[in-house]
Amino acid sequence: MAAGLLLLVCAGAVLYSAQAQDPYDGLPGDYKKGVDLALEQLNTRTRVHHRVRFFRTMGKSDIESGFGGKYVSHHFYLKPTRCAKGSTVSNAQTCPFRNDRPLIDCAVCYKTAADQIESFPKPYVHCIQKPRLTEDTRTARREHCRNMSYNPGGRTIMGMRGRN
Repeated sequence: MAAGLLLLVCAGAVLYSAQAQDPYDGLPGDYKKGVDLALEQLNTRTRVHHRVRFFRTMGKSDIESGFGGKYVSHHFYLKPTRCAKGSTVSNAQTCPFRNDRPLIDCAVCYKTAADQIESFPKPYVHCIQKPRLTEDTRTARREHCRNMSYNPGGRTIMGMRGRN
C-alpha cells in the first residue's frame, strides 16, 4: 500500500514538473528561430504595447530540400504578457500572461541551411489577432508557404554533372 502511494506521488511530481516547463523551451531549434523572427517583427510595431510570449504550437512541418536545406512551416499562438514593451525585464519568458487580450495567431515559413534562416526565399511571417483571422487569410498563408517550398527545376544531386 505504501509503495503504491509513493508511486502515485512520484508520478504526480513528474507530471507537475513537465507542465512547469515553458513551451518555448521544448521547441526544436529550427522552430525557435521562426518564433524569434515573429517576436522580433512584433516588437518593431508601435501598436503593440506589451511584450508577447510563445504560447502554443498549432501545427508544424518541415521538408528536406537537399544539400542540408530544409523548408520549415510553423503555425503558433503568441500571448500578450503583463510586461510593457520597453520594460527592463531581460527575459520575456518570465513575464506573466495577460488573460484580457486576444491571442496572436502567427504563421511563419522559411528555408534553413546549416541551422540558419536563409534570406532567399524571403522568410514569410504573418501575425494577426485571432478574432481578426479569416478563412481567406488562412488560405493565403497556406498557399504562400506551399509555393515557397515547391521549387520546380531546382538543383538536385541527381541533376548535377561531374567535370570530365
